[in-house]
Amino acid sequence: MILIYSDEITPRIEYIFKLVFNQILQVDIAFTTNSSEFRKSELPKINYSVEKFGEEFYIKPHRLTNCKALLKPTINSVWYEGKKYFCESSNDSILPFDPFAASFYVVTRLEEYLESDRDKLNRYPAQKSILESYKLLQKPIVNIWAKLVADKLSEVYPTIEFPQNKFKFISTIDIDNAYAYQNKGFWRTSAAWARSLLKGEMAEHKKRKRVFSGKERDPYDTYDYLDTIFKGNEDKVKFFFLLGDYGRYDKNISHTNDAYRKLIKRTKAKYDIGLHTSFATSKKGGKKKVKIEKQRLEEISGAEITRNRQHYLMLKFPRTYNRLIKAGIQEDYTMGYSALTGFRGGICTHYYYYDLKHETTTNLLIVPFQVMDGTLLHYMQLTPEKAIEEIKQVMHEVKNVGGTFVSVWHNETVNDLGQWKGFRKVFEEMNSLGFEWANSTSN
Repeated sequence: MILIYSDEITPRIEYIFKLVFNQILQVDIAFTTNSSEFRKSELPKINYSVEKFGEEFYIKPHRLTNCKALLKPTINSVWYEGKKYFCESSNDSILPFDPFAASFYVVTRLEEYLESDRDKLNRYPAQKSILESYKLLQKPIVNIWAKLVADKLSEVYPTIEFPQNKFKFISTIDIDNAYAYQNKGFWRTSAAWARSLLKGEMAEHKKRKRVFSGKERDPYDTYDYLDTIFKGNEDKVKFFFLLGDYGRYDKNISHTNDAYRKLIKRTKAKYDIGLHTSFATSKKGGKKKVKIEKQRLEEISGAEITRNRQHYLMLKFPRTYNRLIKAGIQEDYTMGYSALTGFRGGICTHYYYYDLKHETTTNLLIVPFQVMDGTLLHYMQLTPEKAIEEIKQVMHEVKNVGGTFVSVWHNETVNDLGQWKGFRKVFEEMNSLGFEWANSTSN
């Protein structure tokens, strides 16, 4: 048990201390606003207030954790052991920066509430992130700061013990488009035939013909292959299915299609599944669509659906998460960037969403991811060889802090065809290493 003293235990203070100590460091804490009780206590303790009493473990709080309004804080740079951090503390604090305020700033995504710049799809750009500007995006910095606090506490209280966290691995597959050619319906199929002929895409036309004649497997039908990769590790895999209505950015086959429904049921029999909420749910009127799509997946699968990832990673604070909560979603896997690998929230531990608009901790569990297939190829333009290097580097960062590595791939990107030639090997190496580390008893 660690005792935390502060002049006032604000919702922000309670949230971030519980995240750091309960969820990351896995130790119990208690709070007090009674300075006399704090000074008399023989427990390991932290003074997180404006006044230092003596030689105790002391960190002067940055004003961010005591703020009660959704305002953009002043963020100043602080150097510590050759590294540039932010949220200054004081000269008499055990650290020159406040790791709790800094962690709160990045995990709650406060900057995303206030930043007006967006990419062409109206998403928050990774390049605007404070972690990217401080060259910290490739580090699970919140986990690193938590370990720093634990190490400092151990110096003051040698008898204190922190459990060693084990590396965990989750391989996720998004089904944006279950089949390339098949099961699209008469009008979509006819239009695709005509389009390929008018554009003179004879190779595409012939391939489509071979698939429909049964001479060749649909190029997006990689489900048997995925089963071979995941065999024996099905508990570490999750599939997310798009059930939205057809639109410009939502081009999956209909949820009423028999083949698609069979695919969902087949997948549900082996793996955990979740909803891949459509692009349309992020628009005006999207709140109703979230519930409708969730009900569709529940009706098909015959199971309650509690997991989600936003299509195109459409995440806008606080609207997206509040819509998910109202629809009954309990876990969201959207926390990551399209343009860059790394740690959007600075963390590789599951954590609960804090609603800054209402200053309250919610019951929505955020599961961050670090690597996505499209990021490697389309945004970072990496070769397969460079892609696996990038993945391994990020995986090592997660392993070093005993966090959870989560990847995002798609059924069509593992077919080893066209632009994805060579990326099947990347996928295989990532999963092989991830499963090996996760199953090891000594990691």
